[in-house]
Amino acid sequence: ALWICPFFPSPMRDFGYDVSDYCGVDPLFGSLADFDHLLGEAHRRGLRVIIDWVPAHTSDLHPWFVESRSSRTSPKRDWYVWRDAGPGGALPNNWRAAFIDGAAAWTLDDGTGQYYLHSFLPEQPDLNWANPEVREAMHGTLRFWLDRGVDGFRADVVHNIGNDPALADAPAHLAAVPHCALNDVPQTHDHLREIRRLLDSYPGERMMVGEVFLLEIDRMATYYGTGDELHLAFNFPPIFQPWDAVAWRSCINGTLAALAPRDAWPTWALSNHDFTRHRTRFGGGEARARAAAVLLTCLRGTPFLYMGEELGLEDAIITADVKVDPGGRDGCRAPIPWASAAGHGWPASPWLPFAPHAGERSWQAQRGDDASMLSFYRRLLAHRRNSPALRRGSMRWLPTDDGVLAWERDDGDGDRRVVIVSFATEPCRVPVDGAHRIAVATEADREGQPFDGTIGADAAVVLQPVS
Repeated sequence: ALWICPFFPSPMRDFGYDVSDYCGVDPLFGSLADFDHLLGEAHRRGLRVIIDWVPAHTSDLHPWFVESRSSRTSPKRDWYVWRDAGPGGALPNNWRAAFIDGAAAWTLDDGTGQYYLHSFLPEQPDLNWANPEVREAMHGTLRFWLDRGVDGFRADVVHNIGNDPALADAPAHLAAVPHCALNDVPQTHDHLREIRRLLDSYPGERMMVGEVFLLEIDRMATYYGTGDELHLAFNFPPIFQPWDAVAWRSCINGTLAALAPRDAWPTWALSNHDFTRHRTRFGGGEARARAAAVLLTCLRGTPFLYMGEELGLEDAIITADVKVDPGGRDGCRAPIPWASAAGHGWPASPWLPFAPHAGERSWQAQRGDDASMLSFYRRLLAHRRNSPALRRGSMRWLPTDDGVLAWERDDGDGDRRVVIVSFATEPCRVPVDGAHRIAVATEADREGQPFDGTIGADAAVVLQPVS
């Protein structure tokens, strides 16, 4: 599937995550007709399309908010969260906003003399999902895109659509943490069950993956409900792991243990549009980046790949004069280099500088090179797609020395794979019972060879049993 970040009309204060019209396409990106064409061409190729849905807040230029702030008696006043000042003119509570260090999550509207809540920028006022009119309006935005044929949604900070009705202060020891990372209330689960019923009312398979940025894995797991809330929830702890076998084993075990009681399906991601790219974060060059790709795609669960991983991109170097993002995320958002020559296939100068080595890591430079990162990803993903064990099978750890992770995937119907990922700085031995052929390897010259029980530093292999 393709997941496309927000393309709706927007003032672009948060680059599309401040929506001014949920049912349109910003002219920067084209038109509804262009979207329909993209959707049709993707479906013709067997690709599903997931679009970003931003349910927790709008732009302050959305007509709903313009109406809401027009007066205290506006019919849409209660579509957002408005509060009087506290005693002595104090803020309504101690909640902090994201993106701006130390900033309050409240802004005073001079025209009406009340504060409105915004978990992010002041230009992103929070919707009041306690209002049934808001819920119905947001359900309508889902129907608009479902009726056009989209296959699902990535729901932005979806755990933030519910609020504690009392708007109680955050505990003192958490008062400096942005409230969006703390917000976890029962009301959100009621809203998600309504959304799930809407999705399930459509023919075919429609799905939603939620951004639930709550770092405690047990809390994130609750957003699957009992199979009646999110289909998938993003699992954030992997994005914060170092390149270390012990840390990764603990992270994987914690994820699988938290989700198992709910029979919930895991997700795995190493990079996204909000965090440093994993090649930059891990260091270690291309070998380590290839080993990380095997780790990502061969665990039990659904892998999410961020654009440019398949080219081996690092973060762009962002200086003060080119910075545009209020959250400091420009480095990972650099444009894709399509061509090797200057300009890298873009008809005009793009909004951010390119990542290092853009020419040699461009799509054009790698597409015909069997030794390239792009070719490696294609082999790896093709093998995964053709293996029921890697797509759906169980997962069982195999004994290894420190610095190496090895596990078996088994579909229970005759398909089995062994995956070995070395985090070590020296080659080492990994005994595996039975004869195996190397189906995919970060060291490409080993592919197709019998596995001899050895693996290099920062290397990985996918093994297929030989009968």
